[in-house]
Amino acid sequence: MLLSLPALHLQTSEHHPLFQLPHGRLGPWCSPTGSPAPLSCETGCGEGSWILVCRLLVPTQVSLLSMEEDIDTRKINNSFLRDHSYATEADIISTVEFNHTGELLATGDKGGRVVVFQREQESKNQVHRRGEYNVYSTFQSHEPEFDYLKSLEIEEKINKIRWLPQQNAAYFLLSTNDKTVKLWKVSERDKRPEGYNLKDEEGRLRDPATITTLRVPVLRPMDLMVEATPRRVFANAHTYHINSISVNSDYETYMSADDLRINLWNFEITNQSFNIVDIKPANMEELTEVITAAEFHPDHCNTFVYSSSKGTIRLCDMRASALCDRHTKFFEEPEDPSNRSFFSEIISSISDVKFSHSGRYIMTRDYLTVKVWDLNMENRPIETYQVHDYLRSKLCSLYENDCIFDKFECVWNGSDSVIMTGSYNNFFRMFDRNTKRDVTLEASRENSKPRAILKPRKVCVGGKRRKDEISVDSLDFSKKILHTAWHPSENIIAVAATNNLYIFQDKVN
Repeated sequence: MLLSLPALHLQTSEHHPLFQLPHGRLGPWCSPTGSPAPLSCETGCGEGSWILVCRLLVPTQVSLLSMEEDIDTRKINNSFLRDHSYATEADIISTVEFNHTGELLATGDKGGRVVVFQREQESKNQVHRRGEYNVYSTFQSHEPEFDYLKSLEIEEKINKIRWLPQQNAAYFLLSTNDKTVKLWKVSERDKRPEGYNLKDEEGRLRDPATITTLRVPVLRPMDLMVEATPRRVFANAHTYHINSISVNSDYETYMSADDLRINLWNFEITNQSFNIVDIKPANMEELTEVITAAEFHPDHCNTFVYSSSKGTIRLCDMRASALCDRHTKFFEEPEDPSNRSFFSEIISSISDVKFSHSGRYIMTRDYLTVKVWDLNMENRPIETYQVHDYLRSKLCSLYENDCIFDKFECVWNGSDSVIMTGSYNNFFRMFDRNTKRDVTLEASRENSKPRAILKPRKVCVGGKRRKDEISVDSLDFSKKILHTAWHPSENIIAVAATNNLYIFQDKVN
Protein backbone atom coordinates (compact mmCIF):
# COMPACT_ATOMS: atom_id res chain seq x y z
CA MET A 1 0.00 0.00 0.00
CA LEU A 2 1.43 3.37 -0.99
CA LEU A 3 2.11 5.92 1.68
CA SER A 4 -0.28 8.85 1.84
CA LEU A 5 1.70 11.96 0.88
CA PRO A 6 -0.83 14.66 -0.04
CA ALA A 7 1.72 17.43 0.24
CA LEU A 8 3.46 16.16 -2.90
CA HIS A 9 0.41 16.60 -5.18
CA LEU A 10 1.30 13.34 -6.89
CA GLN A 11 -1.59 13.40 -9.33
CA THR A 12 -0.53 16.69 -10.88
CA SER A 13 3.26 16.44 -10.60
CA GLU A 14 5.06 16.39 -13.92
CA HIS A 15 7.59 13.95 -12.43
CA HIS A 16 5.06 11.28 -11.61
CA PRO A 17 6.52 7.91 -12.71
CA LEU A 18 3.68 7.44 -15.20
CA PHE A 19 3.98 10.82 -16.84
CA GLN A 20 5.13 11.02 -20.45
CA LEU A 21 6.81 14.11 -21.83
CA PRO A 22 6.10 15.12 -25.44
CA HIS A 23 8.41 15.28 -28.45
CA GLY A 24 10.33 12.10 -27.88
CA ARG A 25 11.54 12.65 -24.29
CA LEU A 26 10.28 10.03 -21.88
CA GLY A 27 9.73 10.54 -18.21
CA PRO A 28 11.28 8.50 -15.40
CA TRP A 29 9.31 5.27 -15.81
CA CYS A 30 9.79 3.12 -12.74
CA SER A 31 8.61 -0.05 -11.14
CA PRO A 32 8.52 -0.86 -7.42
CA THR A 33 11.48 -3.01 -6.53
CA GLY A 34 12.03 -2.10 -2.89
CA SER A 35 15.29 -1.37 -1.15
CA PRO A 36 17.87 -4.09 -0.59
CA ALA A 37 19.44 -4.88 2.72
CA PRO A 38 22.89 -3.34 2.87
CA LEU A 39 26.03 -5.40 2.91
CA SER A 40 27.85 -5.19 6.22
CA CYS A 41 30.65 -2.70 5.60
CA GLU A 42 33.03 -1.00 7.93
CA THR A 43 32.58 2.73 7.91
CA GLY A 44 35.65 4.74 7.23
CA CYS A 45 38.93 3.68 5.69
CA GLY A 46 41.26 5.35 8.14
CA GLU A 47 43.25 8.34 6.96
CA GLY A 48 42.62 9.40 3.41
CA SER A 49 45.42 8.43 1.05
CA TRP A 50 44.27 10.49 -1.93
CA ILE A 51 45.90 13.80 -2.82
CA LEU A 52 44.79 16.54 -5.17
CA VAL A 53 47.02 16.65 -8.23
CA CYS A 54 45.37 19.58 -9.99
CA ARG A 55 42.05 21.30 -10.43
CA LEU A 56 41.18 21.97 -14.04
CA LEU A 57 38.67 24.54 -15.16
CA VAL A 58 36.91 23.69 -18.39
CA PRO A 59 37.67 26.66 -20.68
CA THR A 60 34.79 28.90 -21.67
CA GLN A 61 34.42 30.63 -25.00
CA VAL A 62 36.22 33.68 -23.61
CA SER A 63 39.24 31.75 -22.39
CA LEU A 64 39.46 29.84 -25.67
CA LEU A 65 40.02 33.09 -27.51
CA SER A 66 42.60 34.24 -25.03
CA MET A 67 44.52 30.99 -25.36
CA GLU A 68 45.41 31.88 -28.92
CA GLU A 69 46.94 35.14 -27.71
CA ASP A 70 48.70 33.85 -24.61
CA ILE A 71 50.28 30.43 -24.87
CA ASP A 72 50.75 30.29 -21.09
CA THR A 73 47.03 29.98 -20.54
CA ARG A 74 47.07 26.69 -22.41
CA LYS A 75 47.89 25.05 -19.10
CA ILE A 76 44.71 25.25 -17.06
CA ASN A 77 45.79 24.24 -13.57
CA ASN A 78 46.05 25.85 -10.16
CA SER A 79 47.82 28.89 -11.58
CA PHE A 80 44.85 29.69 -13.85
CA LEU A 81 41.62 29.69 -11.87
CA ARG A 82 38.81 32.12 -12.54
CA ASP A 83 36.01 32.98 -10.19
CA HIS A 84 33.15 30.48 -10.06
CA SER A 85 30.64 33.18 -11.01
CA TYR A 86 31.97 33.14 -14.58
CA ALA A 87 30.59 29.63 -15.09
CA THR A 88 27.45 29.43 -17.19
CA GLU A 89 25.03 26.60 -17.85
CA ALA A 90 26.99 25.72 -21.00
CA ASP A 91 30.19 25.23 -18.98
CA ILE A 92 28.79 22.46 -16.77
CA ILE A 93 30.64 19.19 -17.41
CA SER A 94 28.29 16.45 -18.61
CA THR A 95 30.70 13.53 -19.18
CA VAL A 96 34.27 12.46 -18.34
CA GLU A 97 36.28 9.65 -19.95
CA PHE A 98 39.89 8.41 -19.92
CA ASN A 99 41.28 6.84 -23.05
CA HIS A 100 42.58 3.26 -22.99
CA THR A 101 46.10 4.23 -21.91
CA GLY A 102 45.08 6.95 -19.49
CA GLU A 103 47.34 9.50 -21.17
CA LEU A 104 44.35 11.51 -22.38
CA LEU A 105 41.22 12.59 -20.55
CA ALA A 106 38.20 13.99 -22.38
CA THR A 107 35.32 16.02 -20.97
CA GLY A 108 32.12 17.12 -22.64
CA ASP A 109 29.92 19.96 -21.44
CA LYS A 110 26.40 21.24 -21.90
CA GLY A 111 27.65 23.76 -24.47
CA GLY A 112 28.55 20.97 -26.91
CA ARG A 113 32.31 21.38 -26.43
CA VAL A 114 34.86 18.61 -25.94
CA VAL A 115 38.05 19.40 -24.04
CA VAL A 116 40.88 16.86 -24.20
CA PHE A 117 43.54 16.95 -21.49
CA GLN A 118 46.95 15.32 -21.87
CA ARG A 119 49.00 13.91 -19.03
CA GLU A 120 52.17 15.75 -18.09
CA GLN A 121 55.27 13.79 -19.06
CA GLU A 122 57.48 12.80 -16.17
CA SER A 123 60.89 14.44 -15.85
CA LYS A 124 63.76 13.94 -13.43
CA ASN A 125 63.36 17.42 -12.03
CA GLN A 126 59.58 17.27 -11.63
CA VAL A 127 58.62 13.72 -10.78
CA HIS A 128 55.60 14.85 -8.77
CA ARG A 129 54.02 16.45 -11.85
CA ARG A 130 53.51 13.07 -13.49
CA GLY A 131 49.83 12.98 -12.62
CA GLU A 132 48.94 16.47 -13.85
CA TYR A 133 46.88 17.01 -16.97
CA ASN A 134 46.98 20.02 -19.26
CA VAL A 135 44.68 21.15 -22.05
CA TYR A 136 45.58 19.30 -25.24
CA SER A 137 42.74 20.13 -27.61
CA THR A 138 39.38 21.89 -27.49
CA PHE A 139 36.74 21.73 -30.19
CA GLN A 140 33.02 22.28 -30.70
CA SER A 141 31.53 18.84 -31.16
CA HIS A 142 27.81 19.61 -31.44
CA GLU A 143 25.72 22.67 -32.18
CA PRO A 144 22.11 23.35 -31.14
CA GLU A 145 19.60 22.24 -33.75
CA PHE A 146 15.87 22.44 -34.34
CA ASP A 147 13.66 19.65 -35.65
CA TYR A 148 11.04 21.49 -37.70
CA LEU A 149 8.92 18.38 -38.23
CA LYS A 150 8.45 17.85 -34.50
CA SER A 151 8.98 21.47 -33.36
CA LEU A 152 11.69 20.14 -31.08
CA GLU A 153 14.88 21.84 -29.99
CA ILE A 154 17.90 19.52 -29.94
CA GLU A 155 20.40 20.51 -27.30
CA GLU A 156 24.11 20.59 -28.00
CA LYS A 157 24.89 18.95 -24.64
CA ILE A 158 27.42 16.10 -24.86
CA ASN A 159 25.78 13.06 -23.25
CA LYS A 160 28.63 10.55 -23.60
CA ILE A 161 32.21 10.25 -24.89
CA ARG A 162 33.86 6.95 -25.74
CA TRP A 163 37.46 6.49 -26.90
CA LEU A 164 38.60 4.03 -29.52
CA PRO A 165 41.87 2.12 -28.96
CA GLN A 166 44.78 3.95 -30.54
CA GLN A 167 45.98 2.30 -33.75
CA ASN A 168 48.38 4.98 -35.03
CA ALA A 169 49.60 8.44 -34.11
CA ALA A 170 46.06 9.86 -34.13
CA TYR A 171 43.34 9.48 -31.53
CA PHE A 172 39.69 8.72 -32.24
CA LEU A 173 36.68 9.30 -30.02
CA LEU A 174 32.91 9.11 -30.25
CA SER A 175 30.75 11.90 -28.87
CA THR A 176 26.98 12.14 -28.83
CA ASN A 177 24.22 14.54 -27.93
CA ASP A 178 20.53 13.59 -27.80
CA LYS A 179 20.27 12.65 -31.48
CA THR A 180 23.60 12.51 -33.33
CA VAL A 181 26.80 10.53 -32.78
CA LYS A 182 30.05 11.85 -34.24
CA LEU A 183 33.44 10.20 -34.74
CA TRP A 184 36.32 12.64 -34.19
CA LYS A 185 39.97 12.36 -35.13
CA VAL A 186 42.45 14.23 -32.92
CA SER A 187 45.91 14.45 -34.49
CA GLU A 188 49.11 16.46 -34.22
CA ARG A 189 50.87 18.39 -36.97
CA ASP A 190 54.34 19.87 -36.53
CA LYS A 191 55.44 20.05 -40.18
CA ARG A 192 53.99 21.74 -43.23
CA PRO A 193 54.81 21.13 -46.90
CA GLU A 194 56.38 23.93 -48.92
CA GLY A 195 57.44 24.28 -52.54
CA TYR A 196 54.34 23.27 -54.46
CA ASN A 197 54.52 23.44 -58.24
CA LEU A 198 50.92 24.36 -59.03
CA LYS A 199 50.22 26.52 -55.94
CA ASP A 200 51.90 29.56 -54.50
CA GLU A 201 52.77 30.05 -50.84
CA GLU A 202 49.26 31.38 -50.15
CA GLY A 203 47.62 28.25 -51.58
CA ARG A 204 46.31 29.89 -54.75
CA LEU A 205 46.66 28.15 -58.11
CA ARG A 206 49.50 29.49 -60.28
CA ASP A 207 49.26 30.26 -63.96
CA PRO A 208 50.67 27.20 -65.79
CA ALA A 209 52.42 29.54 -68.21
CA THR A 210 54.57 30.89 -65.38
CA ILE A 211 55.77 27.43 -64.29
CA THR A 212 59.19 26.89 -65.85
CA THR A 213 60.89 24.60 -63.34
CA LEU A 214 59.95 21.51 -61.44
CA ARG A 215 60.30 21.70 -57.68
CA VAL A 216 60.27 18.91 -55.12
CA PRO A 217 58.04 19.84 -52.15
CA VAL A 218 59.75 19.64 -48.75
CA LEU A 219 58.43 19.48 -45.17
CA ARG A 220 59.35 22.39 -42.93
CA PRO A 221 59.06 22.37 -39.10
CA MET A 222 56.24 24.42 -37.61
CA ASP A 223 54.70 25.01 -34.21
CA LEU A 224 52.84 21.99 -32.90
CA MET A 225 49.19 22.14 -33.87
CA VAL A 226 46.52 19.77 -32.57
CA GLU A 227 43.65 19.32 -35.00
CA ALA A 228 40.23 17.80 -34.36
CA THR A 229 38.33 16.78 -37.48
CA PRO A 230 34.97 15.01 -37.76
CA ARG A 231 35.39 11.75 -39.70
CA ARG A 232 31.89 10.31 -39.45
CA VAL A 233 28.45 11.65 -38.52
CA PHE A 234 25.83 9.08 -37.50
CA ALA A 235 22.44 10.79 -37.49
CA ASN A 236 18.69 10.30 -38.04
CA ALA A 237 18.44 6.93 -36.29
CA HIS A 238 16.91 7.80 -32.91
CA THR A 239 13.41 9.04 -32.19
CA TYR A 240 14.14 9.45 -28.51
CA HIS A 241 17.14 10.83 -26.68
CA ILE A 242 20.42 8.90 -26.74
CA ASN A 243 21.60 7.98 -23.24
CA SER A 244 24.46 5.57 -23.98
CA ILE A 245 27.07 4.66 -26.57
CA SER A 246 29.45 1.72 -26.30
CA VAL A 247 32.29 0.56 -28.54
CA ASN A 248 32.34 -3.16 -29.30
CA SER A 249 35.41 -5.28 -28.61
CA ASP A 250 35.73 -6.00 -32.35
CA TYR A 251 36.38 -2.24 -32.82
CA GLU A 252 34.34 -2.36 -36.02
CA THR A 253 30.93 -1.67 -34.51
CA TYR A 254 29.36 0.29 -31.69
CA MET A 255 25.88 0.68 -30.30
CA SER A 256 23.78 3.68 -29.33
CA ALA A 257 20.82 3.41 -26.96
CA ASP A 258 17.87 5.70 -26.39
CA ASP A 259 14.82 5.32 -24.15
CA LEU A 260 13.17 2.59 -26.23
CA ARG A 261 15.65 1.28 -28.80
CA ILE A 262 19.27 0.18 -29.19
CA ASN A 263 20.96 0.47 -32.60
CA LEU A 264 24.11 -1.25 -33.86
CA TRP A 265 26.40 0.77 -36.15
CA ASN A 266 29.39 -0.02 -38.32
CA PHE A 267 32.07 2.65 -38.14
CA GLU A 268 32.31 2.75 -41.94
CA ILE A 269 28.57 3.08 -42.59
CA THR A 270 26.81 6.28 -41.56
CA ASN A 271 23.50 5.99 -43.42
CA GLN A 272 22.35 2.67 -41.99
CA SER A 273 22.11 1.07 -38.57
CA PHE A 274 20.62 -2.19 -37.30
CA ASN A 275 17.97 -2.13 -34.60
CA ILE A 276 18.92 -4.84 -32.07
CA VAL A 277 16.52 -3.94 -29.22
CA ASP A 278 13.07 -2.39 -29.48
CA ILE A 279 10.85 -2.27 -26.39
CA LYS A 280 8.35 0.24 -27.75
CA PRO A 281 4.83 -1.18 -27.33
CA ALA A 282 2.16 -0.90 -30.01
CA ASN A 283 0.18 1.31 -27.64
CA MET A 284 2.32 3.86 -25.82
CA GLU A 285 -0.17 3.86 -22.94
CA GLU A 286 1.06 0.35 -22.13
CA LEU A 287 4.64 1.50 -21.69
CA THR A 288 5.94 0.55 -18.23
CA GLU A 289 9.72 0.99 -18.49
CA VAL A 290 12.46 2.61 -20.54
CA ILE A 291 16.10 1.82 -21.28
CA THR A 292 18.45 3.82 -19.07
CA ALA A 293 21.97 2.55 -19.99
CA ALA A 294 23.68 -0.03 -22.19
CA GLU A 295 27.18 -1.41 -22.63
CA PHE A 296 29.04 -4.09 -24.61
CA HIS A 297 30.94 -6.90 -22.92
CA PRO A 298 34.67 -6.03 -22.78
CA ASP A 299 35.74 -9.29 -24.46
CA HIS A 300 32.78 -10.97 -26.17
CA CYS A 301 31.62 -8.94 -29.18
CA ASN A 302 28.26 -10.72 -29.29
CA THR A 303 27.20 -9.89 -25.73
CA PHE A 304 25.81 -6.68 -24.31
CA VAL A 305 23.75 -5.60 -21.34
CA TYR A 306 21.17 -2.88 -20.81
CA SER A 307 19.34 -1.61 -17.74
CA SER A 308 15.83 -0.28 -17.28
CA SER A 309 13.92 2.13 -15.11
CA LYS A 310 12.36 -0.84 -13.33
CA GLY A 311 15.69 -1.70 -11.73
CA THR A 312 16.24 -4.71 -13.99
CA ILE A 313 19.19 -5.71 -16.16
CA ARG A 314 19.02 -7.78 -19.33
CA LEU A 315 21.95 -9.63 -20.87
CA CYS A 316 21.56 -10.24 -24.60
CA ASP A 317 23.42 -12.41 -27.10
CA MET A 318 23.35 -11.23 -30.71
CA ARG A 319 24.07 -14.76 -31.90
CA ALA A 320 20.63 -15.91 -30.73
CA SER A 321 18.65 -13.61 -33.05
CA ALA A 322 19.01 -10.43 -35.02
CA LEU A 323 16.49 -8.65 -32.79
CA CYS A 324 17.44 -9.17 -29.15
CA ASP A 325 14.01 -8.53 -27.66
CA ARG A 326 14.34 -11.84 -25.86
CA HIS A 327 17.12 -11.62 -23.34
CA THR A 328 19.56 -14.39 -22.46
CA LYS A 329 19.71 -13.53 -18.77
CA PHE A 330 17.52 -11.37 -16.59
CA PHE A 331 18.89 -9.82 -13.39
CA GLU A 332 16.42 -8.58 -10.80
CA GLU A 333 16.37 -8.46 -7.03
CA PRO A 334 13.14 -9.47 -5.29
CA GLU A 335 11.25 -6.61 -3.73
CA ASP A 336 11.11 -6.20 0.02
CA PRO A 337 7.45 -5.33 0.76
CA SER A 338 8.33 -3.72 4.09
CA ASN A 339 10.42 -1.04 2.35
CA ARG A 340 7.97 -0.24 -0.42
CA SER A 341 6.70 3.31 -0.78
CA PHE A 342 5.92 5.74 -3.56
CA PHE A 343 9.60 6.66 -3.75
CA SER A 344 10.76 3.06 -4.13
CA GLU A 345 9.49 3.17 -7.69
CA ILE A 346 11.69 6.17 -8.51
CA ILE A 347 14.86 5.32 -6.59
CA SER A 348 14.98 1.79 -8.03
CA SER A 349 15.60 3.12 -11.55
CA ILE A 350 19.13 2.23 -12.67
CA SER A 351 21.10 5.24 -13.88
CA ASP A 352 24.30 3.46 -14.94
CA VAL A 353 25.53 -0.04 -15.75
CA LYS A 354 29.16 -1.09 -16.21
CA PHE A 355 30.90 -4.37 -16.98
CA SER A 356 33.96 -5.12 -14.89
CA HIS A 357 37.27 -5.20 -16.76
CA SER A 358 37.33 -8.98 -16.33
CA GLY A 359 33.85 -9.29 -17.81
CA ARG A 360 32.68 -11.46 -14.92
CA TYR A 361 30.63 -8.86 -13.04
CA ILE A 362 28.15 -6.08 -13.71
CA MET A 363 27.90 -2.96 -11.58
CA THR A 364 24.70 -0.91 -11.45
CA ARG A 365 23.88 2.38 -9.77
CA ASP A 366 20.45 3.40 -8.60
CA TYR A 367 19.62 6.46 -6.54
CA LEU A 368 20.74 5.17 -3.13
CA THR A 369 22.92 2.13 -3.78
CA VAL A 370 25.60 0.53 -5.93
CA LYS A 371 25.17 -3.16 -6.66
CA VAL A 372 27.55 -5.75 -8.06
CA TRP A 373 26.06 -8.68 -9.94
CA ASP A 374 27.69 -11.97 -10.91
CA LEU A 375 26.86 -13.01 -14.48
CA ASN A 376 26.16 -16.51 -13.18
CA MET A 377 23.61 -15.43 -10.55
CA GLU A 378 20.52 -13.61 -11.73
CA ASN A 379 18.22 -13.58 -8.68
CA ARG A 380 20.11 -11.08 -6.51
CA PRO A 381 23.33 -9.03 -6.44
CA ILE A 382 26.36 -10.43 -4.67
CA GLU A 383 27.26 -7.04 -3.19
CA THR A 384 25.20 -4.00 -2.24
CA TYR A 385 26.76 -0.75 -1.06
CA GLN A 386 24.80 2.12 0.47
CA VAL A 387 25.98 5.39 -1.11
CA HIS A 388 24.00 7.90 0.94
CA ASP A 389 21.42 6.01 2.95
CA TYR A 390 21.06 9.04 5.21
CA LEU A 391 19.02 10.65 2.41
CA ARG A 392 16.24 8.08 2.79
CA SER A 393 14.46 10.38 5.23
CA LYS A 394 14.92 13.30 2.79
CA LEU A 395 13.23 11.70 -0.24
CA CYS A 396 10.17 13.93 0.09
CA SER A 397 12.17 17.16 -0.26
CA LEU A 398 14.44 15.58 -2.89
CA TYR A 399 11.33 14.80 -4.91
CA GLU A 400 10.11 18.36 -4.66
CA ASN A 401 13.42 19.86 -5.88
CA ASP A 402 13.79 17.18 -8.61
CA CYS A 403 17.10 15.90 -7.20
CA ILE A 404 15.59 12.43 -6.87
CA PHE A 405 15.80 12.16 -10.67
CA ASP A 406 19.58 12.82 -10.80
CA LYS A 407 21.50 10.20 -12.76
CA PHE A 408 24.71 9.22 -10.98
CA GLU A 409 27.42 7.22 -12.74
CA CYS A 410 29.71 4.55 -11.29
CA VAL A 411 33.18 3.29 -12.27
CA TRP A 412 35.58 0.44 -11.51
CA ASN A 413 39.24 0.80 -10.78
CA GLY A 414 41.70 -1.00 -13.05
CA SER A 415 41.71 -4.23 -11.03
CA ASP A 416 37.95 -4.29 -10.30
CA SER A 417 38.70 -4.25 -6.56
CA VAL A 418 37.38 -0.74 -5.82
CA ILE A 419 34.29 1.03 -7.12
CA MET A 420 33.53 4.75 -7.06
CA THR A 421 30.41 6.82 -7.45
CA GLY A 422 29.21 10.34 -6.67
CA SER A 423 26.89 11.97 -4.19
CA TYR A 424 25.76 15.44 -3.09
CA ASN A 425 27.68 18.29 -1.49
CA ASN A 426 30.51 17.46 -3.94
CA PHE A 427 31.05 14.18 -2.06
CA PHE A 428 32.12 11.01 -3.83
CA ARG A 429 32.28 7.52 -2.39
CA MET A 430 34.77 4.66 -2.72
CA PHE A 431 34.08 1.06 -1.74
CA ASP A 432 36.82 -1.56 -1.37
CA ARG A 433 35.35 -4.90 -2.38
CA ASN A 434 38.07 -6.92 -0.63
CA THR A 435 38.18 -5.25 2.78
CA LYS A 436 34.53 -4.06 2.70
CA ARG A 437 35.69 -0.62 3.78
CA ASP A 438 34.34 2.61 2.36
CA VAL A 439 35.31 6.27 2.45
CA THR A 440 33.64 9.56 1.63
CA LEU A 441 35.81 12.25 0.04
CA GLU A 442 35.05 15.79 -1.09
CA ALA A 443 35.99 17.64 -4.28
CA SER A 444 36.03 21.13 -2.84
CA ARG A 445 37.32 24.43 -4.18
CA GLU A 446 38.36 25.31 -0.64
CA ASN A 447 40.68 22.28 -0.52
CA SER A 448 42.19 22.82 -3.96
CA LYS A 449 45.77 23.41 -2.86
CA PRO A 450 48.32 21.42 -4.88
CA ARG A 451 49.24 18.04 -3.35
CA ALA A 452 46.68 18.54 -0.57
CA ILE A 453 45.68 15.30 1.17
CA LEU A 454 41.96 14.59 1.17
CA LYS A 455 40.44 13.98 4.56
CA PRO A 456 37.55 11.54 4.88
CA ARG A 457 34.19 13.22 5.45
CA LYS A 458 31.35 11.92 7.59
CA VAL A 459 27.69 12.88 7.56
CA CYS A 460 25.85 13.14 10.86
CA VAL A 461 22.17 12.17 10.92
CA GLY A 462 21.34 12.76 14.59
CA GLY A 463 21.20 15.98 16.57
CA LYS A 464 24.71 15.87 18.00
CA ARG A 465 27.65 15.96 15.66
CA ARG A 466 31.39 15.93 16.06
CA LYS A 467 33.74 18.65 14.94
CA ASP A 468 34.78 16.86 11.74
CA GLU A 469 31.23 15.83 10.77
CA ILE A 470 28.68 17.60 8.62
CA SER A 471 24.96 17.52 9.31
CA VAL A 472 22.67 15.96 6.73
CA ASP A 473 20.49 19.08 6.96
CA SER A 474 23.34 21.31 5.80
CA LEU A 475 24.19 19.34 2.64
CA ASP A 476 24.16 21.38 -0.56
CA PHE A 477 22.11 19.46 -3.12
CA SER A 478 23.03 21.87 -5.91
CA LYS A 479 26.61 20.56 -5.68
CA LYS A 480 26.63 17.03 -7.00
CA ILE A 481 29.18 14.59 -8.42
CA LEU A 482 27.38 12.90 -11.31
CA HIS A 483 30.35 12.07 -13.56
CA THR A 484 33.58 10.35 -12.56
CA ALA A 485 36.34 8.38 -14.31
CA TRP A 486 39.14 6.08 -13.15
CA HIS A 487 42.51 5.69 -14.86
CA PRO A 488 42.58 2.25 -16.55
CA SER A 489 45.79 1.10 -14.85
CA GLU A 490 46.73 3.56 -12.08
CA ASN A 491 45.07 5.04 -9.02
CA ILE A 492 44.23 8.34 -10.66
CA ILE A 493 40.65 9.54 -10.71
CA ALA A 494 38.84 12.41 -12.40
CA VAL A 495 35.82 13.97 -10.68
CA ALA A 496 33.56 16.52 -12.37
CA ALA A 497 31.91 19.15 -10.17
CA THR A 498 29.97 21.77 -12.12
CA ASN A 499 32.60 23.29 -14.46
CA ASN A 500 35.56 22.09 -12.35
CA LEU A 501 37.47 18.90 -13.06
CA TYR A 502 39.43 17.53 -10.11
CA ILE A 503 42.30 15.10 -10.63
CA PHE A 504 43.18 13.02 -7.57
CA GLN A 505 46.02 10.55 -7.20
CA ASP A 506 46.73 7.87 -4.62
CA LYS A 507 49.42 9.10 -2.26
CA VAL A 508 51.46 5.93 -2.68
CA ASN A 509 50.95 5.81 -6.45
